[in-house]
Parts: sequence; structure tokens; C-alpha cells
Amino acid sequence: MLDFLFSDPKLLISLLAGIFFAILFLQSGLDKVFQWQGNLSWLEGHFSKTFLRSFVPLLLGIITLIEIAAGGFSAIGTVLVLVEKSNLWLLQMGFFLSALSLLMLFFGQRVAQDYAGAATLTTYFLIALFAIFMTV
Repeated sequence: MLDFLFSDPKLLISLLAGIFFAILFLQSGLDKVFQWQGNLSWLEGHFSKTFLRSFVPLLLGIITLIEIAAGGFSAIGTVLVLVEKSNLWLLQMGFFLSALSLLMLFFGQRVAQDYAGAATLTTYFLIALFAIFMTV
């Protein structure tokens, strides 16, 4: 039934990356929705000495939407590839939104001078770039 997965390593890697980003960004985005006030309070402190301090609520909303979209597109795209075996555009959109989200988070970490946090995001960003490469 799923023999096609093992005959195409690029497809298998893409599906695994899709599952990875679906878990990562759906959990992160939904955590921001359900724990909004806690996330907002922490981020306001994190950015209190930066030029972003007055934009934190707006930026939290934007990153929340993009993370949920990245996770949603990755999840739905993964399912569609398993069903249709060739329809990659939703999965590609999930990977693009994942990379965009990670760039936004990376920018914030650098502005806040949280260099260790920014360095951690680099690994995720490389996975997103590799996933994009696997689907083109």
C-alpha cells in the first residue's frame, strides 16, 4: 500500500519533514492561542529593552497565525501526498511558511540578544530549507 514511499527517498523525506513541521508548528501556534496571556507577558519582558517592545501583541498575533498555517499546511499536505502521491503544493506551502516563521522567530531572538535561542532556530531553518529542496 505504501510501497511508493520507499521507492522515492525524496518523497519519504518530504513526508517525514511534513509530519515534523505539523507537530512543531501546530503545537507552538495552539499553545500561543490557549496560553495567550502567559506568552504575551513573557514576550513583553523578553523584548522590553528593544524597539519591538510596543509591537509585541501585534507580532505575537502574526507569528501565531503563521505558525498555525505552517503546521496546518504541513499536516494537510502530508495527508494529501499519502492519498494522491503527487500533489505536493500544500506540503511546499507548509515548508515555505515554516521557513518564514523561523526567520521571524530568528529575527526576534537576535533583536532580543538571545543568541542561544537564535542558534537553536538555525537547525530548524536548515531542515525547512532541505524540505523545500526535496519538494522542488
